[in-house]
Amino acid sequence: MDIKEYFARISYHGSYDKRDLATLTDIFQHHIRAVPFENLSIHCGEGIELDLEATYKKIVRKKRGGWCMENNHLLSWVLKTLGYDVTLLGAKVYVPEFDAYAKEIDHLLLKVVLDDKSYIVDGGFGMTYQLWQPMELISGTDQPQAPGVFRFLEESGIWYLKKVKRKQWAPNQNSSTHHEMEQEGCRQVYLFTLQPLDIEDFRTCNTQLQTLPNSLFVTKSICSLQTTDGIRALVGWKLTEITYSYKDNMDLVEIRILADEEIEKTLKEKFNITLDKKLVPVNKSRLSLF
Repeated sequence: MDIKEYFARISYHGSYDKRDLATLTDIFQHHIRAVPFENLSIHCGEGIELDLEATYKKIVRKKRGGWCMENNHLLSWVLKTLGYDVTLLGAKVYVPEFDAYAKEIDHLLLKVVLDDKSYIVDGGFGMTYQLWQPMELISGTDQPQAPGVFRFLEESGIWYLKKVKRKQWAPNQNSSTHHEMEQEGCRQVYLFTLQPLDIEDFRTCNTQLQTLPNSLFVTKSICSLQTTDGIRALVGWKLTEITYSYKDNMDLVEIRILADEEIEKTLKEKFNITLDKKLVPVNKSRLSLF
């Protein structure tokens, strides 16, 4: 494992001998724009491992992406290697269809302490709820970012992440590309505590998310990548490209349904992913990821 090889993977050519917020943000943004949030291994007949060296090989050498326990685990190694004070935390993701948070921890995120301030660094959530910058861990304060306005609320030691969304406009929407349009409003993302965890604490979660029949990651094949002005995502056969703030307080949503023979080419051209095994796209769940 070589930090310079990782930087080449994310096309980062900036300074890394400074431990400051600007450097942290720069590295973080290069990561989320180079490394997709994806669960394609599950739908290629491969397992997702928690071993750091396996994750490094997959993301850095094979130029794949990963989910939270891969992206953020790798990011924790990167930041620790550079001398940052990093702690692994666990979150419970909000599930809109049940209007409830997960019963067990199902998301890994990072806390970074810098100049006596704590920040949440999460490079493994994907889609439109992906942070674009580290968020200062303060309660009740709006923290605007390109994807929308994020805020933390703390109650009795439990921290809640919420996002205020913009309206969305999908000019090419039709019956075959129906998009669940959400009006602007506040949406819960996840809750977490500041209890330090180890990667081993996520082993059961890592197994269940890729094996339980009702797991979102079993019922949907997902690949999303942040761009300089929005995101692109392939969920099942549906390719969605979103441009943030296309108009005043409105995001542009463009949708296309792909044929089976277009999947491999699209993964290469849009996400820079080449798979070792054939992907079997899946989109069984009606849960909207946007």
